[in-house]
Amino acid sequence: MVRPPLREVAAEAQEGEARLEQSLRPATFEEYVGQEKLVANFRVYARAARERAEALDHVLLSGPPGLGKTSLAHILARELGVSLHVTSGPALVKKGDLAGLLTALQPRDILFIDEIHRLSPAVEEALYPAMEDFRFDVVLGAGLGAQTMEMRLERFTLVGATTRTGLLASPLRDRFPIQERLDYYRPEELREIAERAARKLGLPAERAGAEELARRARGTPRIAIRLLQRARDFAQVEGTGRLDKAIVDLTLSRLEVDGRGLDAMDRRILATVIDTFGGGPVGVEAVAASVGEEPGTIEDVYEPFLVREGFLARTPRGRVALAAAWDHLGRERPGKQQGGLF
Repeated sequence: MVRPPLREVAAEAQEGEARLEQSLRPATFEEYVGQEKLVANFRVYARAARERAEALDHVLLSGPPGLGKTSLAHILARELGVSLHVTSGPALVKKGDLAGLLTALQPRDILFIDEIHRLSPAVEEALYPAMEDFRFDVVLGAGLGAQTMEMRLERFTLVGATTRTGLLASPLRDRFPIQERLDYYRPEELREIAERAARKLGLPAERAGAEELARRARGTPRIAIRLLQRARDFAQVEGTGRLDKAIVDLTLSRLEVDGRGLDAMDRRILATVIDTFGGGPVGVEAVAASVGEEPGTIEDVYEPFLVREGFLARTPRGRVALAAAWDHLGRERPGKQQGGLF
């Protein structure tokens, strides 16, 4: 898997962020901002399960990183009055790792597996009977004398989170009765998230400052919180101690994050496609060689945002810079006078 580079506008979690994220995480559905339809559904599911004193059905949460899947798992556990046990797909190396977690679960507890698409085949296979029949099969011995011992499990809820639904095996995906996808946030939702986080951090925030930060946060709460942290530093050292528009502009200028949320490497990729390859089409390998990055990193880390925002197109012949990219970088588009696409 491509390891994301350290960037202020990266949606993936970075080292050392977990503790701060936990302190700023919403504790209830009332505090959770955005994803209105999804939250409304979970209110019903959680209340029904609680009133019946049953375990909630297994839940699969999908969507890009940084949108609040982990926060939802914490809220569900609190609403249901049960414990949350957290792990990740890469951490479950062998069946014994899974067995230790499952046998520690109390009735109706939630087991949260982040990056569930990265489970090993052996662990995934062992998870099927646990999800369906609440049992775990342990093989004793080897060869012809091997015996299978069945361990009964308490009825629990598995909450799986994935950023790559297409990598999930169909048998695993089909075992989740509840499947919900999280979408990117609107600027007004990110503004509210930034304002709430600022209050928890003891940072006075002006509406204009929170709005400007939200506008450049690429639709992702994790990025908004990270930019807020950096703005707090600049507000303390070079500002008035308040989150106003001037300090947000200064902060993001120093971080090289422009008005559309693009950072230096985003702009470098677009400039390479336009200036070096005439706007494309050009293969990702050629772009990667020009900017000094791995092709997989370009595809998985940088391109999704550029494609989503209409700066870049992936075509069968290669990458093509769209009109928005030419205009954003201040380049004269070929055929602009004739209304051409590029």
